[in-house]
Amino acid sequence: MRLGTAAVHPEKVSTKTAARSRWYEWKRGLPIYMMILPGFLFFIIFKYVPMAGILIAFQQYDPFEGFMGSPWVGLDHFGTLFQDPDFWMIFRNTLIISGLNLFLFFPMPIVLALLLNEVRLKWFKKGAQTLLYVPHFLSWVVIVSITALLFSTQDGGINNLISTWGYERLDVMTNPDSFRALYLLQVIWKEAGWSAIIFLAALASVDPTLYEAARVDGASRLRQIWHINLPALRSTIIILFILRLGHVMDTGFEHILLLQNALNIQVSEVFDTYVYRVGINQAEFSYTTAVGLFKALIGLGLVYMANRASHKIGEEGVY
Repeated sequence: MRLGTAAVHPEKVSTKTAARSRWYEWKRGLPIYMMILPGFLFFIIFKYVPMAGILIAFQQYDPFEGFMGSPWVGLDHFGTLFQDPDFWMIFRNTLIISGLNLFLFFPMPIVLALLLNEVRLKWFKKGAQTLLYVPHFLSWVVIVSITALLFSTQDGGINNLISTWGYERLDVMTNPDSFRALYLLQVIWKEAGWSAIIFLAALASVDPTLYEAARVDGASRLRQIWHINLPALRSTIIILFILRLGHVMDTGFEHILLLQNALNIQVSEVFDTYVYRVGINQAEFSYTTAVGLFKALIGLGLVYMANRASHKIGEEGVY
């Protein structure tokens, strides 16, 4: 080593190189981080910060006293919920409607995506997709209002047509027996096309050579769907199903509230409308927060169990 020159330590050089590399990587990814920032702030502000409000489920919350001054009541609100005479009716209605969403609506976008994937005429496929996507952008107010106008027992368009054919008018909007079927049909019509987008994206990633090999082996269209398309969708279906289980107690407040009336309330009252009726109209904020926490715990438990089950069958799950 020459005199008058400082010794260069390899550790310092490697540290500076690593720091420079990290800075370069961060700078290169800055546009992506800026794109993520709005969504990140949305979840922090509107999802995580409000979780502090769960505290009032264990208090008799008084807006004037605030979180710290309101008296602590422990699990009293949960006991009140389970002792409510309407609890089991509301719980049953919520599970039935959630079951309709899980086992009847959930497969519809999958079937629709498989059918659209088989269409070979591009202009027809694009036109069909556009028509199927449009209902998603209509509000439930518009959809329920149109249904009420068409099936009004007094002067509804469809009922007038049925009457001219000599049949009795259909009592769709106020008949408790038709509420669930009407709800399900409206959900399918509005959301099936939009929900099929993610399955179509998964099908677009399938290697075309698999179809060619299947045709060479003499596989029909149905065999190709069964042995190529469905396995390609398996992971997507499982992940979306697990995520939907997390919202099993959320049945769509606005839609059900618009369809609900005094004649069908025995089959249409669910936790979402119950929380609105008791929490907002009667200002029972602590009690309905406990109801919301009860719903969330059920969803969390179902997601946890479904995720463990997915690992047992060889899928990654959601975590």
